[in-house]
Amino acid sequence: METNVLIRNSQHGFRKGSSCLTNLLLFLDKVLHSVNDGFSVDVVFLDLAKAFDKVPHKRLLEKLSKHGIRGKLLSVIGNWLRNRKQRVCIQGRWSKWITVWSGVPQGSALGPLLFLIFINDLDEDINSNILKFADDTKIFKKVRCSTNCSQLQADLDKLVLWAQKWQMVFNVDKCKVMHVGNWEDSRTYYSLTN
Repeated sequence: METNVLIRNSQHGFRKGSSCLTNLLLFLDKVLHSVNDGFSVDVVFLDLAKAFDKVPHKRLLEKLSKHGIRGKLLSVIGNWLRNRKQRVCIQGRWSKWITVWSGVPQGSALGPLLFLIFINDLDEDINSNILKFADDTKIFKKVRCSTNCSQLQADLDKLVLWAQKWQMVFNVDKCKVMHVGNWEDSRTYYSLTN
C-alpha cells in the first residue's frame, strides 16, 4: 500500500513516518499561513461512531478489490473476516454466540490497515483541506465570505453522503466547530446526522 502510494496523504494514522504529531504540525502550518495571509479558518472536527466496529465486511472486500487486492489474497482476507463470532461475559454469565457481520479485528496487525483502506476515499471530491488520524478527521477551509462557508458546508454534506453509502455514522456529540482568525460574520454548519 505504501510502495504504490495507495493510501492518501491526508491519512496520518498507522503509517510509517506519519503520526498524530505530523497531522497536527501540517494542520497548524496551514492554519497559521492562512491567518497570516488575512484569512480566517473554519475547522470542523469529525468522529465516526465506533468506526472500527462498524466496517461492513462485504463493502470492505469491495474496497480492497478496488485497491488492487484480488485473487488469493482477497480470499484469505475474506475468510479471515467471515464466520467470526463473539459473546460477552458479565459477572460470570455468558451470552449466546452471535455472528459478527462488521468490524475489523482490533488488536491485529491487519485490522488498522483494513480500516485505512475502508476510509481512504472519505476525502474524494472534497475541496476543503482534510486531515485524518485513523477515523478522527479535520476538515477546514480559509474563509473570508459566506461563499467560503457554503463551500465548507457542501463538503460536509458530501461526507454525510459518504457515511450513508458506506454504512457509517458520525458521532455528532464529538463533532465540533472551531473558528480561527478575525472574520466576525456568524456562521453555522448544519448537522451531520445520518
